[in-house]
Amino acid sequence: MKSSYIKSIMILALVAFCDKALAQEIVELPLSKSNKVVIELMFRNGSICDPQGKEGLTALTASVVAQGGTGTMSASDIKDKIYPWAADYHGSSDKEVSIFTFEVPADFLQDFYPIVSGLILNPSFKEEDFSRVKSNHQNYVDQLIRQSSDEEYGKKFLEDMLFRGTNYQHMVSGTSEGVRSITLEDVKKHYSTFFTRNNLSIGIAGKYPEGFAQKMKADFQKLPAGTPPVPAPGKAKMPEGINVEIVAKENALGSAISAGFPLSITRSNDEFAALMVANSWLGEHRKSYSRLYQKIREARSMNYGDYTYIEWYDNGGSNMLPPYGTPRSSNYFSIWIRPVQTAKGLKDQYEELKHINIGHAHFALRMTLKEMDELIKNGMNQDEFEKTREFLRSYSKLYIQSLDKQLGFLMDSRFYGRKDWIKELDALLAKLTLNDVNTAIRKHWQTKNLNVVIITDKSEAEPLAQSLKNNSPSPMSYSNDLKSTLPAEILNEDKLVESYPMPVKQVNIIDSESTFRKSGMSDSKGVLKIQK
Repeated sequence: MKSSYIKSIMILALVAFCDKALAQEIVELPLSKSNKVVIELMFRNGSICDPQGKEGLTALTASVVAQGGTGTMSASDIKDKIYPWAADYHGSSDKEVSIFTFEVPADFLQDFYPIVSGLILNPSFKEEDFSRVKSNHQNYVDQLIRQSSDEEYGKKFLEDMLFRGTNYQHMVSGTSEGVRSITLEDVKKHYSTFFTRNNLSIGIAGKYPEGFAQKMKADFQKLPAGTPPVPAPGKAKMPEGINVEIVAKENALGSAISAGFPLSITRSNDEFAALMVANSWLGEHRKSYSRLYQKIREARSMNYGDYTYIEWYDNGGSNMLPPYGTPRSSNYFSIWIRPVQTAKGLKDQYEELKHINIGHAHFALRMTLKEMDELIKNGMNQDEFEKTREFLRSYSKLYIQSLDKQLGFLMDSRFYGRKDWIKELDALLAKLTLNDVNTAIRKHWQTKNLNVVIITDKSEAEPLAQSLKNNSPSPMSYSNDLKSTLPAEILNEDKLVESYPMPVKQVNIIDSESTFRKSGMSDSKGVLKIQK
């Protein structure tokens, strides 16, 4: 009897502790001179909470809430009402969070707020809204991901490869079979289970009345109680050797390359700032000064850009600056080589290249790994370090130019256990030394164990696979006109790059039509599988 009583007390204490640990946090950024208010509601769930066989449920649920109505207003009624106010709102999901963001001129906040609370506390969940939103999600996972951007396709397939067998593997949007299986009842149940008051953080920024934030906190206590069963985030497994998966598709215009390996640190670690400096020098997103950009695009005119990342960079094809709203505790380093030409494309343009069997992909990969190896071995020099550090100290302040970005980065900061990442980053950068950066490079970066994804044309897939498998020389192919303009130093370096050691352990060719169909890649068709 006594044992049973003690056990009951312990369970109650644990529940109380969990409720307290997950209690709503409010992040406030009052700005009396602003003419706008931004509200961000961050739920700690994300696609890691998708049940097996219903991949995409969290993202679909967030979309149905954001694109549906309330108990008293339809989606079209809401749009008509807020249009004159120039107000807006949207929902999004990532691996570990789902976020609803609302923006409104300060003068209309009191009129807008019932819509905010109505959407979150009393979503209508109408069948017509569900069907419309589900159809869009289904179209994305069935068609758009393969057809709209080979670059985005490659980045998401790299995540599939890095996190295979974990709850981080599947796209946030889900899989074809997963989305198809989701019902409106699934959405309702998922919302009541995973969008609760105990995994909600509230953010508000701009010109809002005193006490308004506390009113929101009180109102959102009406969300379902209980601790959502959020699973532990999956971790990427370090590859053994270099493993390549070539996704072959009809009429690909080039070879889009993504590669990566796990990283053990995130923004929560102070050492992350040192790695930011190294990454900026090597491959800062959309920056022409970076090493890879200079070597691959500027010197050789091979493609549009060549970048590296030390955390997920959402929608890099559209975003010029790092976006907020995708904080993650499972991290990896990645390389993004924007599409280079295939043999088919080169031969169609230049008579003098009719003899080639593969395009530029193998050479571009070799060039990238050679540059990384030299950086790991030699490190940055003092001048490179100081210029890059000072650039980042200024550049990082541009991340928060608008009110929604200021609030968004503050909310992301709390996810990582920080108060204000942008301010803290500047302080970390200010005290960095060259030795700190070069130590971080040697500690966290390597090129021997790597997963590589290449989205390319079917005509390129098998010759490229054979070249990679055999570690064959991959001479750079120039048109005669371009080659005649290149200095001897570039052509001499090309000779070193074309035979740079890049031993590949395994190559798979995957039919594009089989990707993202269901969880686990069990439906992928290996056309060619070679292991050493």
